[in-house]
Amino acid sequence: MARRRTTIVIADDNDMMRSILRAMLRGEEYDVVGEARNGQAAIDVVDRLKPDIVCMDVMMPEKSGIEALCEIKVANPAVEVVMVTSNSDPETVQESIQNGASGFIIKPFNAARVLDTLHKISSRMRQGKA
Repeated sequence: MARRRTTIVIADDNDMMRSILRAMLRGEEYDVVGEARNGQAAIDVVDRLKPDIVCMDVMMPEKSGIEALCEIKVANPAVEVVMVTSNSDPETVQESIQNGASGFIIKPFNAARVLDTLHKISSRMRQGKA
């Protein structure tokens, strides 16, 4: 029986960043099922689509990635959220982890790092469901 592909929502206000992430995930074990340009849209898309993982930019309009992370984890605790940021200062990292982030991808990123981070999270998820 084929293993179910991991579903992902990409939330980033930069169109190019969303395109780059989407391209990195194409052909891998992931299905990008939705995208969002701001924190509020991310919350709405996650509530509607219930993805396995959200790749969430920290700095976004309307609601920051951390604000969206908090709301997503309350409404959908099983959803894994990976913060994507160019700001890796200890306060941002600590606040994200305290609010339920599963990991970090630091910009500028490369495909190997993104895929490694997502693979570790999806492996943990599968082990939890076994």
